[in-house]
Amino acid sequence: MGIGIPGFETRSIGVADGVELTAAVGGEGPAVVLLHGFPETHLMWRYVAPVLAEHHTVVCPDLRGYGASSKPEAVAEGTYAKRTMAADIVGLADALEFDRFALVGHDRGAHVAFRAGLDHPNRISHLGILDIVPTLDTWNVLHGVSAAVAFHLYLMAQPPGLPEQMIAGSADAFFGHFLDVWSTTSDAIPAEVRAEYVRACRDAVPSIVADYRATATVDIKHDQADLDAGNRLTMPVTVVQQDWGRQLGFDAAATWRPWAADLQHFTTHAGHFMAEEAPEDIATLILNLVKR
Repeated sequence: MGIGIPGFETRSIGVADGVELTAAVGGEGPAVVLLHGFPETHLMWRYVAPVLAEHHTVVCPDLRGYGASSKPEAVAEGTYAKRTMAADIVGLADALEFDRFALVGHDRGAHVAFRAGLDHPNRISHLGILDIVPTLDTWNVLHGVSAAVAFHLYLMAQPPGLPEQMIAGSADAFFGHFLDVWSTTSDAIPAEVRAEYVRACRDAVPSIVADYRATATVDIKHDQADLDAGNRLTMPVTVVQQDWGRQLGFDAAATWRPWAADLQHFTTHAGHFMAEEAPEDIATLILNLVKR
């Protein structure tokens, strides 16, 4: 369809055995890697990335299992573990010869970024998190009827078979639902971009479900092990969220403090797709983060 990030080159980069990530690369200067969320691709950064590229080398990959990147079959528990997906991002940095880099993730990409910060603290200089709490805390704050907002987490946590069949049978409606209800502005995601998101997700149902299923299994084990061992994020961390604490009845900033020693926590009036609804605000927050 010819949709891309203005001024960026699209490249396919090997990051692991049999796995390539498709990434948009642009700008010059200290490296910033931006990871997309669900149900999107790297195109979600199309407004933010050019602003950052005025001062930084900016890399926007499609995650393993999403967009134009490789979608290996989930033959093992760890195929779509956030630990594995985080290693992909470090492999991407290695291929591009980045020793250290700032990492910012939204939604699914934020879970990958969080794990990368814990597993590779010597590589991640700054960490930005958009609209999540850590995987372990995600399940802890969902309770009662308020958990209905996250029905897709429970659906995709089921054993292989039924979730894939159900979602594939109504893929456009399923993925389109989130694009519609999670946005607070009607023009944040233009029709052609929305169509590309839906098409990309329709073509990746098994790997998307595998990514979410890992969040209900192996990712919990990894988070709990770090919590028990006292492992924390050591780099400057900026978290930006909708006011999930008010909606679900918990203190969002307090949930993050045990994980990050150097934390700045903000809430936004934008919807879930904040990098598309309020790109100037998100670009400014990222630029301020990498100055810390």
